[in-house]
Amino acid sequence: MAAAITSVVILSFLGVALTYAVSGGLGALGLTAFGVLMLMLLGLQFCHSFPARAPRWARHHRVTLAAQAMLTFGPFAFFGAAWLGMPGFLCASCLLVLRPALAWLAFSLVIVATGAVQFLVGYGTGQLAYNTVATVLTGLVVYGLSRLTGLIGEVQAARDELVRVTLAQERVRFARDLHDLLGFSLSTITLKCELVHRLVRIDPERAESEITEIVQAARQASAEVRSVAGSYLRMSLDRELPAASSLLRAVGIHAEVRVAAGPVSPAVDSVLATVLREGVTNMLRHSKAQRCVIKADSDDGSVRLVIANDGLGDARSAHFAEVPGVAASGGNGLSSLAARAAALGGRLDCGERSDGWFELAVVLPAQADGNDDGEDAVTASRNPGRSAPHPSGSEH
Repeated sequence: MAAAITSVVILSFLGVALTYAVSGGLGALGLTAFGVLMLMLLGLQFCHSFPARAPRWARHHRVTLAAQAMLTFGPFAFFGAAWLGMPGFLCASCLLVLRPALAWLAFSLVIVATGAVQFLVGYGTGQLAYNTVATVLTGLVVYGLSRLTGLIGEVQAARDELVRVTLAQERVRFARDLHDLLGFSLSTITLKCELVHRLVRIDPERAESEITEIVQAARQASAEVRSVAGSYLRMSLDRELPAASSLLRAVGIHAEVRVAAGPVSPAVDSVLATVLREGVTNMLRHSKAQRCVIKADSDDGSVRLVIANDGLGDARSAHFAEVPGVAASGGNGLSSLAARAAALGGRLDCGERSDGWFELAVVLPAQADGNDDGEDAVTASRNPGRSAPHPSGSEH
């Protein structure tokens, strides 16, 4: 639309110049030559006003500007005063093509040259002011509209890029949340199904109990997938601890759980729960742990969650594989957690302790705010009867 408006204005100015040629008594041959030269001038002006539409010509803008200058002043020798409407376009092209300091100097030189030419074609000092103002006005209007068209194009390109970046960020968020949620849930379901397969003949009652927990885990995973798709993911350390403890018991890992995190903000609670899920999932996938310690405490406005196990052994490289700077390759689980912790002003550390255990620890400000607050609002608006989860604050 902006390009169309600018084109109409340029054509209107040229139309006024054409009326001068008709009223000037030019013959058919003269009008034909006038029209051809005008079309050539129009093409050069479009190259300068819409460089994105003619990128090949835009790379040679100094050549096209010189050609426009010759087409602006040369035809005065043949068409006289009828050609006085053309220097205004050269003024606009100077402002569009040249650097600002040089552009305004060239603009001024074109105005002075136009004033000198008007005396050569028969005008006196009485018309000098009018012709000068007309040239300046044409130049500024064409320059302003052309520049505005370019700016609108840049804004549209920036908007398109913003959409692409937003979509990429949403894909990363979706992939991260699916990894954090389903990695743990699917590991729980898989391990419990294997356990049920072994127990179904020797201990039917326990097998039935485990099947009940599998159904609950599957339902929870389904609800969490819907929450990710709806962009209102909310996780709580209080809710994740029983699930983690149940899973560790099912696979025969002795777990010692000591959590007294105190009151924390929803954003911190969500990150703590995510770290717990990822830590337990990695422990089951990459280690041969027999014992595990999960503890959380608070001190001086910060909260610290530690997940340690004795199963480092031959799985040493697998433990470190996901930690940036520790190994060269691996998944994105711990790196995603590190990014979440950093976004809240905290840090994530992992590595081998002096006693041979592997430890994953996260330290966060207890009351840090994050993007999760916006998700709370979405959750509240979609589930008005449902309250937000309470932060972890009791001994387990």
